[in-house]
Amino acid sequence: MGQVQGKVAYVTGGAAGIGAACAKTLAREGAKVMITDLDDARGEKLVAEIKAAGGEAAFRHQDVTEEAPWAELIADTEALFGRLDIMVANAGIAIFGPASTMSLADFRRQNAVNVEGVFLSARSAIPAMRRAGGGSMILISSVAGLRGSANLAGYSASKGAVRLLSKSLALELAHEGIRVNSVHPGIIITEIWEKAATRAGGGLNAPLDPQVLGAAVPIGKPSSPQEIANGVLFLASDASHHMTGAELVIDGGITAGAVRRPS
Repeated sequence: MGQVQGKVAYVTGGAAGIGAACAKTLAREGAKVMITDLDDARGEKLVAEIKAAGGEAAFRHQDVTEEAPWAELIADTEALFGRLDIMVANAGIAIFGPASTMSLADFRRQNAVNVEGVFLSARSAIPAMRRAGGGSMILISSVAGLRGSANLAGYSASKGAVRLLSKSLALELAHEGIRVNSVHPGIIITEIWEKAATRAGGGLNAPLDPQVLGAAVPIGKPSSPQEIANGVLFLASDASHHMTGAELVIDGGITAGAVRRPS
């Protein structure tokens, strides 16, 4: 307990899924947490849960692709909690479908949230982290940002961009004590994937079955949001003080190679 005691964290897309797990975990470990999301009802409910458990948190409505509100939201965080030490750039969307039929509008929307939103998260946090004397940025990418995936060309492109954005920022900011690392979750059943599969339709719904998903993971089961949050906690804490520009892969072995089950 207390791994991030006294620190202040900002979690985008924090009302559900991985973001909510990160917010609850950071709060449990002593951080004051600013949660932002488009889903006000869930965000406020999560804040209530964190406070009921003895933590400190606040919620603000945010579309991470809108540039103008960022300065005010960061200032609000500093006014409320005194500083900013941790930025978890988690907000993202997924749109399934072959590149041959994906609309340019869908491709651009995916990049607006997954790349531009992450860029704005990081850029907006820099001045506050400088005032705090350093900090840790954790940019949520994906195993899809490490390798290609059929029917996920747009998503993979956006998550690959996050990977290299993280490395470039790490080099720019290392001398200021601001660390930047990317996290690469594997297969996780969260609403972002349920929505993407429903929109895509057809056979793309089938892989969301836990048993089907588990067969594709060497460990034998999909990851959980909490398992990703545990990695985020490590990168947010002083235990990872010598890590920057790194890729933390939490995928049950997916990127290690092909699954070979005993016969």
